[in-house]
Amino acid sequence: MNIRTVSTTPFSDQKPGTSGLRKSVTTFQKPHYLENFVQSIFDSLEDCEGQTIVLGGDGRYYNREAIQVIMKMAAANGIGRILVGKGGIMSTPAASAIIRQYKAYGGIILSASHNPGGPEGDFGVKYNITSGGPAPEKVTEAIFARSKDIDSYKILEADDINLDKLTVTRLGEMSVEVIDPVEPYARLMETLFDFDKIRQLVKNDFKMCIDSMHAVTGPYAQDIFEKRLGASDAVMNGEPLPDFGGGHPDPNLVYAHDLVEIMFSQDAPDFGAASDGDGDRNMILGNNFFVTPSDSLAVLTANATLVPGYKDGLSGVARSMPTSEAVDRVADKLGISCYETPTGWKFFGNLLDADKATLCGEESFGTGSNHVREKDGLWAVLFWLNILAVKGESVEAIVKDHWKTYGRNYYSRHDYEEVDKERATELMERLRGMLGDMAGKKYGNYEVKYADDFSYEDPVDGSVSNKQGIRIGFTDGSRIVFRLSGTGTKGATLRVYIESYEPDASKHNQDTQEALKPLIDLAQEIAQIKEYTQRDEPTVIT
Repeated sequence: MNIRTVSTTPFSDQKPGTSGLRKSVTTFQKPHYLENFVQSIFDSLEDCEGQTIVLGGDGRYYNREAIQVIMKMAAANGIGRILVGKGGIMSTPAASAIIRQYKAYGGIILSASHNPGGPEGDFGVKYNITSGGPAPEKVTEAIFARSKDIDSYKILEADDINLDKLTVTRLGEMSVEVIDPVEPYARLMETLFDFDKIRQLVKNDFKMCIDSMHAVTGPYAQDIFEKRLGASDAVMNGEPLPDFGGGHPDPNLVYAHDLVEIMFSQDAPDFGAASDGDGDRNMILGNNFFVTPSDSLAVLTANATLVPGYKDGLSGVARSMPTSEAVDRVADKLGISCYETPTGWKFFGNLLDADKATLCGEESFGTGSNHVREKDGLWAVLFWLNILAVKGESVEAIVKDHWKTYGRNYYSRHDYEEVDKERATELMERLRGMLGDMAGKKYGNYEVKYADDFSYEDPVDGSVSNKQGIRIGFTDGSRIVFRLSGTGTKGATLRVYIESYEPDASKHNQDTQEALKPLIDLAQEIAQIKEYTQRDEPTVIT
């Protein structure tokens, strides 16, 4: 066994974000760049020698090459066993499930989630801990600290492993098991949902369309929906491709345009859904009807006891701060706690581990539960199908009935992508400077109730996260939220969230953008968005 120690110098930009380190493919292809970050991970882990690590990715460009490097470095660093997905494929929620099922030490997931792929696209590496969840800040800070003074890395000189055959082999002293990445996940789903009832729904001429967007969920969706549930030819764009077929693997109304066209046609199926690059996000559609992620979380919460895995009720729910307050109203009626956290799935981990929350969700098309420690796109699809099978109603009917009971939270997110980072930062700093004088101020028909820069104190470990987004709340229950996103790799993404509560059922059928127009105009007035971004309109509206 020939372990080589390679001299290197640090890179200054290897600070992990909310979902690991994301950069362009060309950045990760720089000599020593990937190796430095991976060695920083291994150097930051305590007592990892001889342990089991799960490894896989979303199949994007550079996935296979990176996996070979990581396996050889793992062997050189004393890891005892690697469980790697066949073909290098493993969805993020499946990786979380496999870490938990195998009681692994942790996992390395290769993905840039919903960011574009291909040679000129993005790539990402993140570490998940023993619970299956994203590394908490104390771990990512340790990784970053190590990356700033690393001077060498270790790698085994060996031939590449055949990733396309289920096998057990060795790299030096380390065992490498190429495993089926779908089967463990599908088995878990069968313990949570009533597959027999969903199969019966499908037999009753129920039509669905599942768009995997040429990303990681293709094999999972084909196995679960077509083979196990009998929905033949339900999956579109099901082959994972390194460039996602040239598309943008973000399941929203703009980028999932193929599915949207089908679901808003005259002969639309009863149900549609899309997943993102690594399978942790979802978009839900009915026949000519779009379900906002915020409403989806609220509907799942209100109907959870209809699903076998949640029949005994929920310990609580949690949502990210920018997500609409629709689920808060459900939690209040159910008499359970509702937690408001910063954006980033890692903030839900402590709540799930402490059994303070059972379901979690965020407005960026992420929903999940305590079955894993990541958001889970196909889990959400199955949850919806289970509810549809039990209630025997359409997606639209279920949502509108929900609004009659709880009121409707008109809600939208406006994204300004790849704007000048310095100008976007100036916009946010200007807003922060205005917050102290805003309470009680009137803007037309709106009076400011509160204005703050959201700060979160974790109810489990007491940790505090500051500057998590600027909130402006009005006395009628409306909100405007401003954030800079940490998931892009070019410039800055300004996200503006607009929300208005409408209890009157006779006013629930307005167009969302029209209903929110006064608040959209007010957001522009307060933040001077056009002046700072040099954009006349958002890049994406969801």
